[in-house]
Amino acid sequence: MLEDVQSSKDTRNIDIDNVGIKDIIYPISLRDRSKGVQHTTAKITMSVQLPHQYKGTHMSRFVEILNKHKDNMDIHNVGSILQDMRERLSSDTSFISLKFPYFMEKKAPVSNLASLMDYECEFAGTCSNDGLDFILTVKVPVQSLCPCSKEISEYGAHNQRSTASISVRFNKTVWIEDLIEIAESSASSPIFSLLKREDEKYVTEHAYENPAFVEDIVRNLSEKLMQDERITWFLVECENMESIHNHNAWARIERRKC
Repeated sequence: MLEDVQSSKDTRNIDIDNVGIKDIIYPISLRDRSKGVQHTTAKITMSVQLPHQYKGTHMSRFVEILNKHKDNMDIHNVGSILQDMRERLSSDTSFISLKFPYFMEKKAPVSNLASLMDYECEFAGTCSNDGLDFILTVKVPVQSLCPCSKEISEYGAHNQRSTASISVRFNKTVWIEDLIEIAESSASSPIFSLLKREDEKYVTEHAYENPAFVEDIVRNLSEKLMQDERITWFLVECENMESIHNHNAWARIERRKC
């Protein structure tokens, strides 16, 4: 019988907060608001808390747990995966993160031509004696046009691509599409993957009519999320990739709703 070195005793008396496997790529399925189901691939990180008395964890068991759930790899099954991790790896606390692209069909504002946009998403979960905890994060590319530049410039105003990030805890189903729409409506203009000339004209003028500082965008995001009864906690960020500076502008708001 081969020796189980991982389970041997460690005498340094130091707990390890997280130990596991990182960025294993795996197919998953997601609930799609318009199509029912969307299939994509995720970079998955799985870890557990390791008590000080153990030398190591059993890395192969993480992959075994994934394979056990391979026919039902849905983010709504993450709770079962976290429970299995606690049991199989004899840990009080388990963690998982799934980072994946999510695709949504968008129509250009004037020509009405449809194309796919991809959005960077993450679903993170924790399982402990306190129960299950989940956070959904969506990063949405948007356009921001500077109100100050518009006010002081004789011609036009500088604008840039920005990234609006929304992380939420929730008590009822929150669609990824819901968060995308909140982000896009909080900036100067949405961004599209396909635009004809008439669409470019519309987007340019729409942004000019809706100038927004990075501060405006995070406040707009927060205002909308505060009004959503499904949301119990949120963290919003916006980063503007400045077009006339060699630095980016950034703002962040975190709130727990009573």
